[in-house]
Amino acid sequence: MSRRVKEFVEISEHASLDDLIGKLVEVREALPEGSEAELRLRGDEVFGRRISISYLRDQTAEEADIERRYAEAQKEAKERELERLQQELGVVCYAAPGKRGTLRIVA
Repeated sequence: MSRRVKEFVEISEHASLDDLIGKLVEVREALPEGSEAELRLRGDEVFGRRISISYLRDQTAEEADIERRYAEAQKEAKERELERLQQELGVVCYAAPGKRGTLRIVA
């Protein structure tokens, strides 16, 4: 199952109502099917206001591959850190039988 990624489109400069409507129609036509798009007005008087459109899209194969590599590297780093701490403290942690996700510490 592929994850979904939240994307943003911001419209900060618009001269006329017709230009703004044209830009919004262009964005709507480019949205993927089932994107669950939301439109919000963001900003303030100091930094200016902008229209922000957020929508969901499927993760690309390249993004999934990168995420998988980082997840594996992070898991390995956590395992190395746990092993280092166990050696430092002189205790061993293992999964308790019959209890999912529960660790038992034996000194």
